[in-house]
Amino acid sequence: AERDGLKYSVVPEFTALPGHGVKGRIGGKVLLGGNATLMRDSGIDGGELFSDGEKLASEGKTPLYFAMDGKLLGVIAVADTVKPDSAKAIEELKKMGIVTVMLTGDNARTAKAVAKKVGVELGKSDVKRFSDGEIQINIDESVRGKDVYLVQSTSAPVNDNLMELLIMIDAVKRASARSVNLVMPYYGYARQDRKTRAREPITAKLVADMLQKAGADRVLSLDLHAPQIQGFFDIPVDNLMGAPLLADYFLSHDLEKDAVVVSPDHGGVTRARKLAEFLKTPIAIVDKRRPKANVAEVMNIIGDVKGKRAIIIDDMIDTAGTITLASQALMDAGATEVYASATHAVLSGPAIERLNNSPIKKLILTDSINQPEEKDLSKAEIVSVGPLMGEAIKLIQEHKPVSPLFNTRFQSHN
Repeated sequence: AERDGLKYSVVPEFTALPGHGVKGRIGGKVLLGGNATLMRDSGIDGGELFSDGEKLASEGKTPLYFAMDGKLLGVIAVADTVKPDSAKAIEELKKMGIVTVMLTGDNARTAKAVAKKVGVELGKSDVKRFSDGEIQINIDESVRGKDVYLVQSTSAPVNDNLMELLIMIDAVKRASARSVNLVMPYYGYARQDRKTRAREPITAKLVADMLQKAGADRVLSLDLHAPQIQGFFDIPVDNLMGAPLLADYFLSHDLEKDAVVVSPDHGGVTRARKLAEFLKTPIAIVDKRRPKANVAEVMNIIGDVKGKRAIIIDDMIDTAGTITLASQALMDAGATEVYASATHAVLSGPAIERLNNSPIKKLILTDSINQPEEKDLSKAEIVSVGPLMGEAIKLIQEHKPVSPLFNTRFQSHN
């Protein structure tokens, strides 16, 4: 290809040869290989980095320049002929600070796990409050030209966490971040996804609009309460599933034998079927009706659970009314024991007391929502979502599909 009178060779493996411009794309960045004179002639703004490249050339090394939008971002030394694979190129980009993961709320454990999986240090930021309750955000490092990933679950206190996220988006956007990507393990207001009666708001759509207006370029979520929420956004949304993580726990503890996966309602059948595919078990459904909000009444069990280990799966546990009534109904129907699992542990109101007094033997939860130490979760086992979200970020940066994360058992400890 020719550009500005210069010849460029486009190759998939980005072979760098002295005196020849080589152009390609990895991780969203343009890579250019060649000498400093060629790079200057191509109209790229590089400043002192060109001098660094000339110094490398004088030492008998070949400089490989990283540029984007006509501006040089960095230079590294490579052999005269080198064919780095995608993973190696991404590592070089990370060393240059291209990818930054930042924590905006109290999900420190999740954010650190995400950053560790990506292979970067957690970005430096600070969240403070003025005496009147207003939120102050400080970004303590440069994010200019970087792909920034903000890790925040908009869980309780929902409005505070949502406002922190909006302000952080604005802060990094105004700091000239190349892209602002939201990692939202839990999406607050997701249950308000449609109008069920007159004059009712669709708050999940309102939240989507606010995040986009603030400057978000992408959303990485986990088990949205309603998959159609992805359509509320006009930016890319990758909605991961918790089933591969939860399946790994059950398989690691040999709990799939003589088991049946149970959906606590008709709306969760697809989720239950997905877990059943991982565990290679049949499924059952708890048929219930809900007289009013946060109140559930179990009717009957669809499917055979007698003499089997019942594994309930739901996207979230809020007041735990549904899952505890379901567990008792399963035991009454002849199940030998009941395990319960959920991606999002909201655990509001009487949830803890209900769970502790229920026949549920073990509760498998993810850390998509941070749990305070004062909550008595003696029955619970916590699975980290950080490695899963981090792996998704790596795939996104390498421009690879994230679909394998939906169909493969994911071992969070790896």
